[in-house]
Amino acid sequence: MTGLIGLLGSVASLIILSSSALAAVPSPQSIGSEVSILTHNDLYGNSSARQTSLLVIHTPQTSSQAASSCSLLGENIWASSTSPNDPGLSFLDYNKDADEVGKYWISVFVPNATHCRAITTGGQFADVDCDDKLPALCSNSVALSFPGVEDTSVKFQTSVRSKNATFVGYRDKLSFRFLGIRYAKQPARFSYSSYTPPSGGNISALSYGKQCYQAGCTSSTCSEDCHFLNIWTPYLPSSASASASASASASSNRSTKKKAVMLWIHGGGFTSGTGSDTTFDGGNLASRGDVVVVTINYRLSTLGFLALSNSTIRGNYGLQDQHTALTWIRTHISDFGGDPDRITVFGQSAGAASVRALLASPLAKGKFAAAIMQSNPNGVQYASSFSKYLTIQESTDLTKSVLTELNCTQADPGALLACLSAQDPIKLVGGRNGAWTGTVARYPVVDGTYLTSNELSLGPSAPKLDVAVLSGIMHDDGAPFSKFSTSSNASQALKEQGFDAAFLLNSAQFAYPIGGNITLDIFNLTSRVTTDAEFRCLAQASALAAAENSIFPAIYSYEFDRAFQISEWSPNAPTCEAPSSPEHPYGDPSLPFWKCHSGELYYVFGTALRQGRKQRDDNDVPFSQYIVDVWSSFARRGDPNPDAGFLESRGYVNTTKMVGELEEWKPISAEEPVLRVLDTEVRDGGFREVEQCEVLNLPLDYYSK
Repeated sequence: MTGLIGLLGSVASLIILSSSALAAVPSPQSIGSEVSILTHNDLYGNSSARQTSLLVIHTPQTSSQAASSCSLLGENIWASSTSPNDPGLSFLDYNKDADEVGKYWISVFVPNATHCRAITTGGQFADVDCDDKLPALCSNSVALSFPGVEDTSVKFQTSVRSKNATFVGYRDKLSFRFLGIRYAKQPARFSYSSYTPPSGGNISALSYGKQCYQAGCTSSTCSEDCHFLNIWTPYLPSSASASASASASASSNRSTKKKAVMLWIHGGGFTSGTGSDTTFDGGNLASRGDVVVVTINYRLSTLGFLALSNSTIRGNYGLQDQHTALTWIRTHISDFGGDPDRITVFGQSAGAASVRALLASPLAKGKFAAAIMQSNPNGVQYASSFSKYLTIQESTDLTKSVLTELNCTQADPGALLACLSAQDPIKLVGGRNGAWTGTVARYPVVDGTYLTSNELSLGPSAPKLDVAVLSGIMHDDGAPFSKFSTSSNASQALKEQGFDAAFLLNSAQFAYPIGGNITLDIFNLTSRVTTDAEFRCLAQASALAAAENSIFPAIYSYEFDRAFQISEWSPNAPTCEAPSSPEHPYGDPSLPFWKCHSGELYYVFGTALRQGRKQRDDNDVPFSQYIVDVWSSFARRGDPNPDAGFLESRGYVNTTKMVGELEEWKPISAEEPVLRVLDTEVRDGGFREVEQCEVLNLPLDYYSK
């Protein structure tokens, strides 16, 4: 790696590249063609039996021109051998008419030859006049990337021109990657971010930007200057194809057209998390799902959510950051191959609460086409203020102790702002008196601009939103927010966790489980109550009210009964982990264990193996294939039922088999409130724990009363 590139990989993004370095970086414009990466991504990584990855040059050209285009990309024309269908050539004809079967240049141009070699999308070789004009297939010799193992050298760099700036990213085996792109200038503390166009010039997008301040940060890893996003895309348009794609039908899925966009908003209780978390690496989802994936940072904790009455500090700074990122994406994403009219916002936990806030926000209306909410906290206790928004006065009352600890108790608004603005950011996000405290601001508020009501309106008079919705939970979402009790008495354990023990136990709906281990039996009870009270009940009530009142064109409901807990967060160990056995040393998912909060993230992003986790059984990867195919189908079509033609063209046989054995996944209706149970045996079922939710005073008609 050259000294310049080594420097680029070791510092934050958004430095200016020299013009000489940029000259060596190819772009779709420099080769005169849109470019995509084609590979059969089965999520098995380096253990896959199908390893070929190709660069597709879509603009027809002569064989010699094709060789030159591949050379400009640092590659050769593909020399196919014994497995021409390894990368899934038939996908190049997906959505084309039957008589449009394509041919692509392969092999090396030989001067003075009468004919040159091409291959059809059916895998048949053909001899073609060398002066004919065909699209071309180039090798893609870069390896798979892994956390901390990425080749950003000049050979694999790619540039994209957007507005008045040129962004230099790189490719790996699966996608083009543009990391650490600034979507907003650093705003003053306790002021709102806003979209401003890039300042121009050449901008490095080779490495992640700094995280927003949170617990565990240092100034070397975190900053208030943290407004960065990351893009993974399987396709880059040229300027000519950009205008053509802009006029194409939004329903077109042709591989040479703009892709649906999936904007991920991370969770972390509004106090932690980052878009650069490698669990959320978008390469597998973008590659297998044929979508553009974007992840973002947003301000957290007191820096992102402090709201104080009788002051200019109005809160929702983190939420406004999300909206600003959405504005950047709508402005620029077409230059990275994305369709700004097919954006799906999706998130988990506080990220799901953020998606719900975007649905509720008048500022975001019309700016995205679909939404996925994974494990949205909504209900009582821990979940009480994520989806039912505080007034500014209520937020002020909750965070008075923060001001006291910081010695910022001035009555004068200007003096108070000056005091807070002078504080060390580590102290503001909870690092005080030599330890981390939980005393921070963390919740959305009704600020009158971003949020104008105290919740997402779902009643009969609620405004209709042209946004398809997919929403659901983990089977034991509340288990990490329960805790092991020191008592062997179920009533005492429930009381410790803030529940009316006598009422619940006398209801006969929360019977004391008997499993032979008192500690685990009591934990099973408290985690069940917590899951219902903080996640399940109001998730189901929200979906039913939305369906009854036609708030969305369609809403689909699910529950995960299979989980693969992320290694970075596995609370109440080992309850969220599949127990190991001699036959399954990494865990046996067929044995009983709790399917906890965050247990779906590896599956959604297809990153378990990339994160260094081992397959626990033969179902882990095929199940992740299915989930990636469902989530990306929803983004592409607003429908979680994967298109059979898409699956066939990509050779996704496992998902094809699963889908072929299932009934169509239908949106819920007032007459049929069903959810899809996501497990190795996918099935439909009725809403769960309905009687228990009645006991908790969180009934199905909660939003209709």
